[in-house]
Amino acid sequence: MTRLEATVHGHVQGVGFRWYVVRRASRLGLTGWVANQADGSVRLVAEGPDEVLERLAEIISHGPAGARVDRVDAVRLPASGSFTGFVVRASAHGGD
Repeated sequence: MTRLEATVHGHVQGVGFRWYVVRRASRLGLTGWVANQADGSVRLVAEGPDEVLERLAEIISHGPAGARVDRVDAVRLPASGSFTGFVVRASAHGGD
């Protein structure tokens, strides 16, 4: 199990990006969270198998209709195993 921490930059707020991530990550069986950031980006943390996280990374690099993804900053870390589902968290959520 691996952890993906990513910040998505571009026109990604006000276009349903967070709920798009929740739906797609949940369908993939991933756990974690997604939140809007004060600078207009969207941050997410997802945990699961490497190959499934790779699929999520591809998904967030495009986003839903209406979004424009300019850049995704991402790192992979060991999974914490502390999540039970995939949820939207309050804006500018700082961590786990």
